[in-house]
Amino acid sequence: MFTGIIEAVGTVRSLEQRSGDLRLVIDAGQLDMNDVKRGDSIATQGVCLTVVDLPAGGFAADVSLETVSHSTLANWHVGQLVNLEKAMLPTTRFGGHMVSGHVDGVGEIIACGQQARALTYQVRAPANLLHYIALKGSMAVDGISLTVNGLRGNGFDLTVVPHTVQQTALRTWRTGAQVNLEVDLIARYLERLMQPEVKDAPGRLDQAFLAKHGYLNRS
Repeated sequence: MFTGIIEAVGTVRSLEQRSGDLRLVIDAGQLDMNDVKRGDSIATQGVCLTVVDLPAGGFAADVSLETVSHSTLANWHVGQLVNLEKAMLPTTRFGGHMVSGHVDGVGEIIACGQQARALTYQVRAPANLLHYIALKGSMAVDGISLTVNGLRGNGFDLTVVPHTVQQTALRTWRTGAQVNLEVDLIARYLERLMQPEVKDAPGRLDQAFLAKHGYLNRS
């Protein structure tokens, strides 16, 4: 589990095809690797990767075809900047929102602008993700916890303060850039509870359940 608060910006050191999937080596930049061991998780550009080796100054991870097909990984290249965040600890300050590192889809930056000192972005999202996106809700975009500041028919708007731009790989975003999107974790579970095929399951979340437990005004 992650918070979407980026700890460092790393660099793709190498990409190697291995028996049909991918071995990835990341230069960790300023990320503190002293407490990282094999088997740990590091969110890399929003993708939860498992550390399989620890070459000097970085880490290696194996990436499945499933992950490649649902993220921007297919387009990564040597030298690319990537956002890095180690898995949160029970004592971690929760500055962002709950992020799993399981990318839901790939979005596209369709417009960039500026509002005072902040940068603004319009992001096109896959149609199947649009109903998860709420005004003033949270989205993980390339692993960064960001607030949705506007909704549009095909996506959403972001306003990003200078600190976030400077401390992340977001500074490389341009019109046409692809970005990893992860919707709010709670929204996904709520949708599952509301689906018809679980209507007879104990604890199903519907209007009858809400009324029974005092969440609806029955007057």
